[in-house]
Order: sequence, then structure tokens, then C-alpha cells
Amino acid sequence: MKINIKLCLSIIGAIIFHGSVSAQFSPPAGQPGSTAIHKDSSIIIGWAMNCTVERGYINIADTSVTSNGSNKATYGSYLYATGPSDEYVVSLGDRGSATLGFNPPVVNREGPDFAVFENSFGDLFLELAFVEVSSDGIRFVRFPAVSLIQEDQQIPTFGTIDATLIHNFAGKYRMSYGTPFDLEDLKDSASIDLNHITYIRIIDVVGCIAPALTSYDSQGHKVNDPWPTPFETGGFDLDAIGVINNTTKQSGTDEGLEAIRTYPNPVDKKLTIDAVSGILFNFDLLNPEGLVLHHDVGCTKVLFDMSPYPAGLYIARFSLNDGTTGFRKIVKK
Repeated sequence: MKINIKLCLSIIGAIIFHGSVSAQFSPPAGQPGSTAIHKDSSIIIGWAMNCTVERGYINIADTSVTSNGSNKATYGSYLYATGPSDEYVVSLGDRGSATLGFNPPVVNREGPDFAVFENSFGDLFLELAFVEVSSDGIRFVRFPAVSLIQEDQQIPTFGTIDATLIHNFAGKYRMSYGTPFDLEDLKDSASIDLNHITYIRIIDVVGCIAPALTSYDSQGHKVNDPWPTPFETGGFDLDAIGVINNTTKQSGTDEGLEAIRTYPNPVDKKLTIDAVSGILFNFDLLNPEGLVLHHDVGCTKVLFDMSPYPAGLYIARFSLNDGTTGFRKIVKK
């Protein structure tokens, strides 16, 4: 949920459920032993290049259509989940999902291989999601998530969670800090190639402990997190997925496209796209609704007219002739 909801925590933060099980997993960001990865960490070499979203209900216990015609989460665009962590999010709703693509593929090396970013405004109010990976976009394998949160009393809408009681759930850490995932945890899975992960799927955990609606972890425990969240911003809020290890170590972000300059940004009328090293490339412009245009470019510099397009967030996506891909977020004034 976004800030207008989460700020309510400051009013009712006294409702806290820490569970009776002894803590045994890593603590919140900034504390000794935490595994949280900051969005500006140098170990992140790329980000998701594309995303599709299947929205979940704002309240899975009541799937009737509301007076405004929507019974599912609506906040944010699928584009907000691509590119670097920037606090723009897409809300998934109860049991909603987002599937993100990666080129070059993510690979299994020592330590964490990617990190998932959510937008929690604190260390205690956490919205959780399962994480799955695939080599072909068809067969997905889920990370073995563990929840040791008490299962007897429902955590309410603005309740809180002790991060030391959860493992391998996205959403473990506060805004700007990613939850790391190590593909080595899936080494016994036969249906994927851990050195060729091209898709990562994020699935909202329905934190309800009622038997008909509950989600279960890899050990059969009920997963108890703040519920219900009957808002357009309900469910897991996906910010970004950062890549730590991939097949080429080339970045899919600005840092990996030093050969491309885009200016000014924000832009009002004319956007200059300059391939300073003379590399040929093609150029896609996307907005939250999808592809705006595709342009094949056979020169080193393009002056693109943005004046016909409405103000807002756009993605400029590039494919270089050496096989490198990347993108930048462009703000149209």
C-alpha cells in the first residue's frame, strides 16, 4: 500500500505481533547480520527489462464488483516494476502476480543472485510475496519460503511483522532495500536451468489465516501478514528486481549504456539520443499503457520530438548492435 495508507502505522503502531518463536533469520536493514541490499549497491548490475501483471482482488474474501466497477487492485503500472528501484510501484492485490523478464539471463553464482524491492515505509509493516523463477517462462519453481510468525491470531490491516521470523519472502525489508535470493537454494530442482533464468515471478501472499484463504510456506505453516488490505493499493507493492549475477555481467541500466546519452531529462519538447561511440541501435518508447513507438536508427544521434506526448513517465528502451540492451526512465514535463 502507498503512503496514505502506511502512514497510519504511526497512529496504531502499538498493535504488534512478534510471535512466540525465537528469531532465527536475518534482522531488518541496518542491523548487524542483515542481508538487505541497498538499491544503490555496486553489486547490482542490472534490472528487469519487462513485466506483465495479473492483478489480484483488493479483498479476496469478497470478490463482488464494487460500485466503481473494480474489485481488484489498480494502483501503478507494470512499467513501474521495470528498471531501477525508484519507489514507483505496481500493487498486486490479494494473490496477484507479476512476471518479469531478464536478458541477459540471471545465473547462479556464489551468494545472492538477485534482489526484490518493495516499498514498506518501516521495518515492521511488511507485505510479503512468494518468489518463483523459470528458464522458459512456462515451468516455474518457487523458493522455499519459511514463516515462523504465530498462526493463532490474525495480523490486522495495520499490524506488524518481525523480519527475523521470515525467510525467502519478498518484502522482508523496508523501502530502498532489496531482499536477496540465492539460486543455490533451488539446486535440486530438475525443471529449470539455474544458469539461464529468464523470468522471475512475484506472487502476493494472502496473509489471511482462515483455512479457506490462507497461504502456506514450504514447511506447511500458515503465512500471517497484514490482512485485509481492501484498497486500490492493496497487496504486495512491487518496486523492482535487481540483478546481481547474469551471463554477461553487462548492465541493463544506465551504468551499462555509457555509450548512450539522453538529454534533457525531464524533457519538454526535444529529446536528444546520442550514441557517443558511434554504435547503431534501435529505440522503443513506452508509457504505462505499452509501446508508444519503435524506431530503427542507423546513425549516431537522433533528435526526437516529445511535444505531442502527454506529461508523465516513459521508458526509453535501447538495443545496441553488439547485443547489449538497456533503458532509461524519461520524464515528460
